[in-house]
Amino acid sequence: MIVSILAPFTFGLSFFLFGMYAMRTGFQNLAGKKMEQWMARFTRTPIHSFWMGLLSTFVLQSSSAVTVLTIGLTNAGIIQFSQTVGIILGTNLGTTVTTELIALKLESFAIPMLLIGVALWLMPRRNIRCTGLVVAGFGLIFLGIDTLKLMAAPLEQSETFRSLFLESSHSIGVGLLTGIIFTGLIHSGSATTVITMGLLAHNILSMETALAIVLGANIGTCFTAVIASIGTNTASKQVAWCHTLFNVAGALAFLPFLPQLALVSAFLTANPSMQIAHSQTIFNLVCSLVALPFTSQIARFIQWLIPDKRNPSKRVKV
Repeated sequence: MIVSILAPFTFGLSFFLFGMYAMRTGFQNLAGKKMEQWMARFTRTPIHSFWMGLLSTFVLQSSSAVTVLTIGLTNAGIIQFSQTVGIILGTNLGTTVTTELIALKLESFAIPMLLIGVALWLMPRRNIRCTGLVVAGFGLIFLGIDTLKLMAAPLEQSETFRSLFLESSHSIGVGLLTGIIFTGLIHSGSATTVITMGLLAHNILSMETALAIVLGANIGTCFTAVIASIGTNTASKQVAWCHTLFNVAGALAFLPFLPQLALVSAFLTANPSMQIAHSQTIFNLVCSLVALPFTSQIARFIQWLIPDKRNPSKRVKV
């Protein structure tokens, strides 16, 4: 029983994470060198920063990667902290693009995409090789999802596992904590969401608990940014903690309304996986749009919360 659960989990998660890495590497080689220039150039206003955060997250396939890049640019003095708030709001919405694609259930295309990607990667031209990495990455992601599904059946039949989840299946607090810890450990909110989709499809989780796990995953993605800010300047620490506090505040604000969020997503689609994807999109879209008009106030609050000790004159009053 343990082997039938651990084997597909280990291989499926490995395929998924390696696919994300391959896709991110391909995108970075295609556009990554210009990413810093774009972020420095197109972050003059909160709206521009928001769209840059959204597009950068889609290209790099990781909100953590974009936040870490933003921390690096801030630490180098290329962009100011006040410009980064819009980027952070955009990264949260950008992560939903991958989730929506994953929820389309394209697993049947996994092997063809993998083979096409490998064939393109063997071509001599650099851009074609990078495109091959992106296609192969998508193939590995869907292969990983297909493999992860194999663990759902033995989990469903396990009395121990079922009794464990029956006790916590309606505990959104446990779900939130699970999402935070698991995402922090594997450094991938998308992987956490995919596993949650599989468990929900087999009725191992309730929709409210599944949504709580997804909200927790949003918080868990901040661990990488907080670690990356260690040893950097104050502005970089402000970026990391702005990302963290915004995600925590958004999750806590939505937590009492998970039943309503589940109803809205159920109205949009009957597919459980798509319901998770749509719920994540709605959550991040609402949080970002509500906060976007107040980016300057948010920036001042973070600067007050984490003041620049080296330059007391820059301390902000709120």
